Amino acid sequence: MDIRKVKKLIELLEESGISELEISEGEESVRISRHPRGAALMPAAPAAAAAGQVAVPAPVAATAAGERKPRVDDRTVTSPMVGTYYSAPSPGAKVFVEIGQEVKVGQTLCIIEAMKMMNQIESDKAGRVAAILAKNGDPVEFGQPLFVIE
Repeated sequence: MDIRKVKKLIELLEESGISELEISEGEESVRISRHPRGAALMPAAPAAAAAGQVAVPAPVAATAAGERKPRVDDRTVTSPMVGTYYSAPSPGAKVFVEIGQEVKVGQTLCIIEAMKMMNQIESDKAGRVAAILAKNGDPVEFGQPLFVIE
């Protein structure tokens, strides 16, 4: 089975919210699950691919004691995918947005890297950036609040 097909299946799994998917093509088959069978949460690419299984880490909601979870409402921009958050287009470059900056609909707020693809996350509302809830290089989850725009 072509690795591009496997990557596309993983993307579909992340977008759909289903927890498990199994596909057979001829004599080959692949099983993709958000809940890996072992204790490891990170996928092991060579071993998993050789066995015909690719594990996708399950969302984990871990907060430190006393840490407040941000509210998700109509002012909050959330992550549309699982990946790594980047606040600038490249290391050392100027950040896309800063707290207090006015943004327009369609303006790039950040980049989320998922499966070696850089995805620009655009604002779906106009206003002022009141809070940036992720740090450069942080892993982010689907639906995780990234920005508050007032």
